[in-house]
Amino acid sequence: MPYYQRVGEVPRKRHVRFPKPDGGLYAEELMGEEGFSSDSSLLYHRYAPTAIVKAEAVPALAGGELAPNMPLSPRHFRTQDLGSGGDLVSGRRLLAGNGDVRIAYAAGDLPSELYRDSMGDECVYVQSGRATFESTYGAMEVGEGDYVVIPTGTIHRWVPHGTVTALVVEAAGHIRPPKRYLSQYGQFLEHAPYCERDLRLPAEPLLTEGEDVPVLVRTRGGLTRLTYRNHPFDVVGWDGCLYPYAFNIADFEPIVKRTHAPPPVHQTFEGPGFVICSFCPRPLDFHPDAVPIPYNHHNVDSDEFMFYVGGDYSARAGSGIDVGSISLHPAGFTHGPQPGAVEAVIASGATTTSELAVMIDTFRPLDLGAAALACEDTDYAWTWAR
Repeated sequence: MPYYQRVGEVPRKRHVRFPKPDGGLYAEELMGEEGFSSDSSLLYHRYAPTAIVKAEAVPALAGGELAPNMPLSPRHFRTQDLGSGGDLVSGRRLLAGNGDVRIAYAAGDLPSELYRDSMGDECVYVQSGRATFESTYGAMEVGEGDYVVIPTGTIHRWVPHGTVTALVVEAAGHIRPPKRYLSQYGQFLEHAPYCERDLRLPAEPLLTEGEDVPVLVRTRGGLTRLTYRNHPFDVVGWDGCLYPYAFNIADFEPIVKRTHAPPPVHQTFEGPGFVICSFCPRPLDFHPDAVPIPYNHHNVDSDEFMFYVGGDYSARAGSGIDVGSISLHPAGFTHGPQPGAVEAVIASGATTTSELAVMIDTFRPLDLGAAALACEDTDYAWTWAR
């Protein structure tokens, strides 16, 4: 993260003795990125964060295989047909992925076990429902429209309050605000569509007692379950620039122009080999002769994965796209409004759009997961020819 935070109790200087009330010392844990040459935070534990008593290999979760998008085709997936059940970690259903990113859908009402993704950062978009996000950094209440960004290696769990539906982005590296939004020292600039005030993070430590506590760990080698001698939620304080945080899509300030603006104006985060964009309610293009919906376009270097989460999609009328839909437009395909959509929106005189969507553009082709194929609308590819 681009700015410093301090939560709970920490000593005046780093890496000095920090005595407990009983005379012992709190145990430091430095969480650092890129070989400790980038952002980091220093956490202070009641117990040794290294004390494990058991390690067990865990079989790979079912449905984790990927198949090429062949024959090459635009796709429409209906997540609302996948049903619900389980939790937001083990209940993830893989939709698409490549060597840079894996994208899954989850709909669950059960608390997850403690979990640590040691392969990369995660960004979880909460489509509906509310949950408590608990981690070694503290707890946050999250809900509809929240992006929750979780740094690599953070032990955490999800506690839903009822059923929660979410889109999960698992990166092979770090997820950050776009560099062009930040000063050379990390402050959000005035042209950025959101800023530090829009971000929420844990406000106080979360202290939980317990012994022999299992934690599911995802690594490049697969899944392992480590059992810790003491509960990992024992941090009395931390400080630094690396921590989980939430950002609500309603706080994204759209950038508009007189004619239709391209997708980079909607960019919200960037990761290795992909970007995440937020399409939010906004004024439509206001040039007297503007065509206020997207033109046909061919992003020659990207696959476009679009999750439709709210509002009205006038440009897609007749395609079958609705709330809960996902469209995948691969780099080898030109796409745009449905036939008749341009004329219809001009005739309507509309001056605003209510569409709400989350888009992931990847710079390597996306392969398909079993969950996507299980909820595919197989007629979608031909809707432009009707």
